[in-house]
Amino acid sequence: MNVYEEKQAARKARYEARAAAAAAESTERANLSHKMASAIPFGQPVHGPRDRNYRDKIGKQMDKAIKAGRKAAYWQRKAEAVGLGGISSDDPDAVKKLTTKLEKRTKQQDYMKAVNAALRLKDTAKGDARLAALGMGPDEVAARRKPNEFGRIGVFPRWMLSNNSAEIRRIKQRIEDLRKAQEREDEAEDVKTDLYTYRIEDNRVQFIFEGKPEPAVRGILKRYAFRWSPSRGAWVRQATANGIYAAKRVRKELDEMAEIDREVF
Repeated sequence: MNVYEEKQAARKARYEARAAAAAAESTERANLSHKMASAIPFGQPVHGPRDRNYRDKIGKQMDKAIKAGRKAAYWQRKAEAVGLGGISSDDPDAVKKLTTKLEKRTKQQDYMKAVNAALRLKDTAKGDARLAALGMGPDEVAARRKPNEFGRIGVFPRWMLSNNSAEIRRIKQRIEDLRKAQEREDEAEDVKTDLYTYRIEDNRVQFIFEGKPEPAVRGILKRYAFRWSPSRGAWVRQATANGIYAAKRVRKELDEMAEIDREVF
């Protein structure tokens, strides 16, 4: 596993641990509630405030058990969702994985076009030979040739080709964007001022301060969608073209603020 995949595995393990802890709490509280309830004979009416308080405690324990059970289900869903969100830009192997995905999509597009072209040939024998060359067996060729309820033979519909073509363009754009981002990161050098350190690292535009920045500075960062990252000790945003542009605006405003402070003091 690469570093990103190791982080994903660690995140999944954390979620699973939280789910297990919540499930254990739910079971423990439910058992306690049942044990407390077993001390009351079935059908016995409430005898005064003390008995009522005891019964309330039973109900509260069961409520907490249900709440913990819901929490366990939540963390289990989070654990199961890790790694299912597609190819992340944070993955150092993202370009490689996207290239593999692009190749599959391109082959699929070429295959669908070739099938459609073969089915539309007036010389069906020649068309069937092309379909066989594409890997179709006689039964599949016959099924493709059989008209549907609308009288159309089994060509791949235009919307399927169009959607796949759009996905191919999207993947190509992501590959280009990631390569440009990597080039920017390779060429980038830390910019240090009296107020902050600016760098591009780990696919993140980062602003680092000595201690907690004052409210006005935090306001500028938040306005441009930068968020505090405890693991990096920096205010960060993904290093996309928009993120780089936003960082330039932040730097401009912070530098102007620092210039004003120098003039005043």
